[in-house]
Amino acid sequence: MSRVFTRREFYDLVWSKPMTHLAKEFALSDVALHKICKKHDIPNPPLGWWAKKAAGKAVKQTPLPKAKAGTSDRITIAAGQLGPEPEVIATARENARLLASSIDTDAASSSNPIVERTIAQFRKAKPSSINGLVSVEGLNVVKVSVAPASIDRLELALGRIAAAAEALGIKLVRGEKFASFQCEGETIGFSISEGVRREKHVPTEKELAEQEAARKRRARRWHNPGNWDDDDFSFSSLRGPEWDYHPTGLLVFELEHSYLLGGSPRRSFKDAKVQRLENMASDIAVGIAVLAAAKKDDQVKREEQARQREEERRLRELALRKDHIAERRGKALDEVLEEMASLDRLRRLVANLRAEKMSESTGRVSEFLGLAEHRLASREAALSANGLEQHFEKNKLFGDDDDHAFRPPYGYY
Repeated sequence: MSRVFTRREFYDLVWSKPMTHLAKEFALSDVALHKICKKHDIPNPPLGWWAKKAAGKAVKQTPLPKAKAGTSDRITIAAGQLGPEPEVIATARENARLLASSIDTDAASSSNPIVERTIAQFRKAKPSSINGLVSVEGLNVVKVSVAPASIDRLELALGRIAAAAEALGIKLVRGEKFASFQCEGETIGFSISEGVRREKHVPTEKELAEQEAARKRRARRWHNPGNWDDDDFSFSSLRGPEWDYHPTGLLVFELEHSYLLGGSPRRSFKDAKVQRLENMASDIAVGIAVLAAAKKDDQVKREEQARQREEERRLRELALRKDHIAERRGKALDEVLEEMASLDRLRRLVANLRAEKMSESTGRVSEFLGLAEHRLASREAALSANGLEQHFEKNKLFGDDDDHAFRPPYGYY
């Protein structure tokens, strides 16, 4: 919950205890607290002041100067986060809280066209017959669902939230489905709703009388089957609704649901015993800024994860491609070696037949020798450097196209 001080109150607080102690109470860094003091022209004890005071030495307290013209006399310290946060989120929260220190939560809110349009549509709409709430939503209006009795609080809360957000550089703009906030390039959806209490329905005297009349009609129809009517057998005419729903008057401001890596910052701000939504404008504005920073950081992390996955995929594919190339080359080498072994046998056959001078004779063996010699010449040419070069080029081997016909396994991606 945010805390509000006058300049004098904050000045007295700053001079009542060391800044490091006060910073811990506010869940701020002492650097941020110094910035808030500087922003609101509040002097704070210089370095070594508290040590001199503790030693009993004379110290001088700088008086509080008058507030500058046009500046507010109020200082707002928005609620902090007690638990640990990622550095990016913690920095965004501290910067937002620093800006929010100038927000006067009790000041009348400035006019905002989207807020005005939302309230105008709300006043024209009719409440639901089920829960008594009026629901409004659209591209240029805020998504709300509250009871007519809460209209004044809704208008005040919306106006203050829009003004507080504006102070932090956050715009209330037209959205894809309904109005949203735009902060640091991120679009933040939100809604305001009112709680509903469910109670077991207790029939009124009128309902009891109607139910009794329905029972009597039904009894008469049983004794006179010729006049049966389907409506007389409807159990809805014998009992009323099971539950009654009553608006509670408790409002809830909810930021969009976002699944973020590392968890999501606070996204719900509710009425409580000592706090009302219209007084939480600075906390809500800080929450919007923090969620925007979280979404931006989440996007960076997801992009980095995607890059890592792509790099891992690329390296796996590269390894598979190398294996594919090595397999094709090895197979080609084995084929050449087998061809050479076969060629040696062919050479020996031809040499043996020539040794017997069969080449000079005619007949079938002579025809066979001719074929063998022709085959030998052709295969020797194929195994020459030029022949192998042509073979490798044709089959895309031992070159830049060595990964020919490579396909990652099915389901690899």
